[in-house]
Amino acid sequence: MRTSQASTTAYSANEGIAQVINDNSDDLTVEARTSEGTEANLGALNSQDAEMVYIQNWSAQDVQEGAGDFDQLEFEMAQVFHFYDLPWFFLATGLDSLSEIESGTTVSPTPRGSGTAPALEHALDYATDDYNRTSVGFGDQSGSLNEGSLDVGVGTYMNFSIVPGWVQEMLNSTDLNILDVDDSTLEEWESDDRLLIQSFSGDEIDGTQNAPDQVHCPTFAYNFVSRADLDYDTVYDFLETMHENRSVLEDYSAVLARLDDEEFWVENMYDGVPFHAAAADFYQEIGVWQDDFERAAEP
Repeated sequence: MRTSQASTTAYSANEGIAQVINDNSDDLTVEARTSEGTEANLGALNSQDAEMVYIQNWSAQDVQEGAGDFDQLEFEMAQVFHFYDLPWFFLATGLDSLSEIESGTTVSPTPRGSGTAPALEHALDYATDDYNRTSVGFGDQSGSLNEGSLDVGVGTYMNFSIVPGWVQEMLNSTDLNILDVDDSTLEEWESDDRLLIQSFSGDEIDGTQNAPDQVHCPTFAYNFVSRADLDYDTVYDFLETMHENRSVLEDYSAVLARLDDEEFWVENMYDGVPFHAAAADFYQEIGVWQDDFERAAEP
């Protein structure tokens, strides 16, 4: 299984899943491996160097459209389970709304090259005509905001329940506002099939100077996918073992806590991407399958 770099929450959570499977299955051995991101993950599926990888909804759409190098993929992608959600919001000092961003405003909608950057840049285009695009690492945003080289940064709220440490550091060291989204921009966001827009109450994030009553966010749904031709029993046994032991997943990573809820396993799945046949059968058995889901052919 591949997720992201070794320092990420995604990788440490995947290590927890692997440990749970290995401790409770005599038939499966799962290894959590690092990766440089979505493109590398899909390449590993293509070369059969990995059996399961995580991607997010923006990249899933690129795969379906055959955008860029994704038109070279030689397999059918199938969904296995929902991993977690990352809603993203914008933070600034001295600004209250995205509509106040101007041509001279320095904005880092996540670092260039990150998997989230294209979608957040796309979302910003609805809110402002121009801005000064810069690239600042997540952990460096606090210092850049304090010294004035960055006007608008970003934060995330993992699974709508966890504030990452780097966001907490920003809020503790700088007087920041969560930027509001005008109704017209929100309407355009919600009308865009490429964007998943979700929200949370502004008072859930401690340490902000100001926050809107509802924080509307471009959200990334991270799901594990496989090749549709991956062995049926491997996928079924994997899901069955993880499901039987779902109550202990939180012990390995807080981000896995929501997997204790069966409905979460099929939340925010990708339209137009079928489920692996074994996953489809498993979710039908536990009663969370939905009529609009698609089932891939049995391998």
